[in-house]
Amino acid sequence: MLNIDGTLFLQIANFLVLLLILNFILFRPIRRVLARRADEMNSRQKTIDDYQEQAEKNEKGIEEGVVQARKEGYTEKEALKTQGLEGEREILQEAGGGVEQKLNAAKKEIESKIAVARETLEGQVANFSDELAQKILGRSIQ
Repeated sequence: MLNIDGTLFLQIANFLVLLLILNFILFRPIRRVLARRADEMNSRQKTIDDYQEQAEKNEKGIEEGVVQARKEGYTEKEALKTQGLEGEREILQEAGGGVEQKLNAAKKEIESKIAVARETLEGQVANFSDELAQKILGRSIQ
């Protein structure tokens, strides 16, 4: 059984001294290393969080830039499209106006040629009728 005598106090004192020595030699340095490691991990985690936050801001900025660039591109495309359509209309109007002018000029030219041909034929109708009458009658008409 367990005897309580002077050696018990000696064992308790021995245990306390060993605990104190182990605390100075082993436990404190290990706790210091663990505390430094925890501080380093916290510091690195904070740095990682800062970088992630910065990356998210940059990503949002890029997305906003892409959206803005798309809007500007669409606006520019529409402006160029409108400008092209206006240019097309102008070209068609010029071409249509030129064709119409040429058509009117051709009509006037044809009408003037018809008028000249009528005058010429009217002048020759009398001769033709005289010749025809002479040929039909077989004698000269005067």
